[in-house]
Amino acid sequence: MKAIVYEQYGPPSVLKLQEVAKPIPKSGEILIQVYAATAAAGDWRLRKADPFLARLFNGLWRPKRIKILGFELAGVVESTGSGVTRFKPGDAVYAACGNGFGAYAEYKCLPETGAVACKPANLSFEEAAAVPVGAYTALQFLRKGKIKPGARVLVYGASGSVGTYAVQLAKHLGAQVTGVCSTANVDLVRSLGAGQVIDYTKERVLDGNAVYDLIFDTVGKSPFQECIKQLAPSGCYLRAFHVNPWLIARGGWVNLTSGKRVIGGTMKESAEDLTYLKELIEQGVLRPVIDRRYPLEQAAEAHRYVEQGHKKGNVVLTVHRH
Repeated sequence: MKAIVYEQYGPPSVLKLQEVAKPIPKSGEILIQVYAATAAAGDWRLRKADPFLARLFNGLWRPKRIKILGFELAGVVESTGSGVTRFKPGDAVYAACGNGFGAYAEYKCLPETGAVACKPANLSFEEAAAVPVGAYTALQFLRKGKIKPGARVLVYGASGSVGTYAVQLAKHLGAQVTGVCSTANVDLVRSLGAGQVIDYTKERVLDGNAVYDLIFDTVGKSPFQECIKQLAPSGCYLRAFHVNPWLIARGGWVNLTSGKRVIGGTMKESAEDLTYLKELIEQGVLRPVIDRRYPLEQAAEAHRYVEQGHKKGNVVLTVHRH
């Protein structure tokens, strides 16, 4: 099968189209013919080994554990290993691949007990591939923040992959949503359900006046101390993907010494969440935002664009034309 492989850390040009062995599903696994995947921040960071800690996970000098990137996908089940009961050949599915990555290929094996669910019926494969990681990350963080109807929620990075879902989900859950983005994305963020939009290129995001029950930083760019100050007394500051040891320590101190909470890190893949998100999508509550689409062989160009940090929602790779 064809796959995008990288043998060394570095710029997008290290991504090469190669022929590799097609996987065979083991007991409890399904073999998915991949129709679409995404170029996401987690992919380019592992490609560059940025942060350096990525090397401890994937090989100090060169990639050893993961050589095929791709964190999420949509496709069709081609075959199943022994003992599989949840899926059958021909099922259209979408999935998160977890720490095994591997979606930048024509085929991918995943455990049937993994984060795999039937694809939303009203989405194309390209649209469905853009849902799993951004949407379940937003959903799980909002749950951890104990979002309630009427909550005042500020979403930093409201036009990104996690942010576009955070705005829609917070609105659906009854919150008053303020989105933070650049001028080019103000209309998009408003269309997703933000009652207020702050253009960070023209005005201060945190001016000391507004009070928020939840501040959700989806991009790791919000000022820590200012966010804590503008939280309600029992408010929650959510930081997606953030593993900076200094900020973890500061967050722990806030949790110990006040009624406010700081929650960071990454969320867990969940088939239950994907099924719940599928229902919301089919009800018209939630929709993916796709900025650009590239064929699989142009994965390097997709990474080059995503790494600039200005994408709206998601960038999709088309693996199988159907």
